[in-house]
Amino acid sequence: MLAALFFGAAPMLGCAGQIDRHGHVFIDVDLDQVRPGMSKADVKTVLGSPDTTSAIGGDAYYYISSTMKTVAFMKPKEIDRQVVAVYFSGSDRVTDVARYGIKDGVLVNYHRGETPARGRDLSFVEQMFGNLANRQLFKDQRGTGQSGIPGI
Repeated sequence: MLAALFFGAAPMLGCAGQIDRHGHVFIDVDLDQVRPGMSKADVKTVLGSPDTTSAIGGDAYYYISSTMKTVAFMKPKEIDRQVVAVYFSGSDRVTDVARYGIKDGVLVNYHRGETPARGRDLSFVEQMFGNLANRQLFKDQRGTGQSGIPGI
């Protein structure tokens, strides 16, 4: 009975998945230290360099953390994302600190910095035979206006 339970549960253990965390690790103690009135240098001392900044509609630092889950050979899936936004006034002093995330219903899409590689938009067959349609196999190479095919 115990052996059957073990062998029945063993395949499911392999499907549990792997959890990977990327970006900043947010610790509540560090986040509690950031208060209105702090300077940008003080914020960098507490939280480190921001992942991205904004100068549109006011200055802000953004710290991003994402949690990915990979099951077997499947594509990784993002299961959580947290963004801490530190907003500054015109005098470079903290005015507000906000936390956003998937579970709050606010999804912040950020650019992953990937440059599309040439060839991804074409299939293997299109890459191999794509130039045949553009080539003239028997074109006139002498410039005489003849077809270039012997005997014609």
